[in-house]
Amino acid sequence: MSTSNQSSSSATAATTAATEYSLAELMICAGAEAFRNDGEVLATGIGLIPRLAASLAMKTFNPDLMMTDSEAFLLSEPNPVGDRGANFIQKNETWMGFSRIFDNVWSGKRHAMVGPTQIDRFGQANISALGGDYSKPKVQMLGVRGFPGNSISHANSFFVPSHNSRVFVSGECDVVASIGYNPERLPKGYQLDDIDIRLVITDLCVMDWNGPDHQLRLVSLHPGITVEQVQENTGFEVFIPDNVAVTAAPTEEQLALIRQLDPHNLRSKQLKDNPPGDRR
Repeated sequence: MSTSNQSSSSATAATTAATEYSLAELMICAGAEAFRNDGEVLATGIGLIPRLAASLAMKTFNPDLMMTDSEAFLLSEPNPVGDRGANFIQKNETWMGFSRIFDNVWSGKRHAMVGPTQIDRFGQANISALGGDYSKPKVQMLGVRGFPGNSISHANSFFVPSHNSRVFVSGECDVVASIGYNPERLPKGYQLDDIDIRLVITDLCVMDWNGPDHQLRLVSLHPGITVEQVQENTGFEVFIPDNVAVTAAPTEEQLALIRQLDPHNLRSKQLKDNPPGDRR
C-alpha cells in the first residue's frame, strides 16, 4: 500500500506545476527543453545555469545525454555544482580526454549552451572584443575560443541573463566569433541549413531562429512579460507569431531535482536580484 502511495506521489510531483519559483529556476527548466530531443549527444552547458539546464534534462526526459566532469570523464549522473564535500564520489562512465572532445565536436554529436556578449540578427555571436577596431578594441574579452568551430560543427543554444539591446545589437556583432544565418559569412561549401542554432533563453522569454528566413522568433514569454518589453530590449526586429505561449512553470519534481543539483543555491546569484519567475 505504501509503495502505491509513493508512486502516486511521485507521479503527481512530476506533473504538478509549482506556484513559487525563482526566475533562475524558470530559466533552468526552459533551458533544459533545448536538450529534449537530442538523444545521445554531449551536452555542454557553459556557465552555471546552462550546466544545470543540461543536468536537469539528463535527469528527466533525456537520460541518453552525455555529460562530463569538465576534466576527463563522462558521467552516468551529472555532478552537483559547488562544493561536494570530501566524501563525494562521482559516477564515472568512461574516460573523455581532451583529444576525444575534439573528435566529438567535429562529429557533430554535441550541443553547447553558451552565453555570448553580443548576438546580432543573423544569430552571429561575439565573446571576443567590443568597440574600436580589430587591432585596437575598446574592450578585450576572451577571444573567439572554440566558437568558430562549434558554430559550423554542432548544435548551439544561447543563454542571456539580461535581455537588452547591448546584447541583441542593431548591427553586426563587433567581432563575429561564431557564424549564424548570414549568407555572406558562410564558410566555403556550407549552406544556411547547415547552421544549427536552437533556443535562446533570456530573462524575458524563449526564442529560436525559426522565423521567416531564419529571423529570430519569439517562442514563449516568461509569466508577466509582454511582447513590447521583448521588442524594446532587442536591437532588431523579432518575429512575433499570432499566438505566443507563456513559458511553462517548473514542476515540483523539477524543483526538487534542481535543489539536488545545486544544493548551495548558487543559481540565485546568477541573475540580478533573482526575482520570482512569475512576474505578474
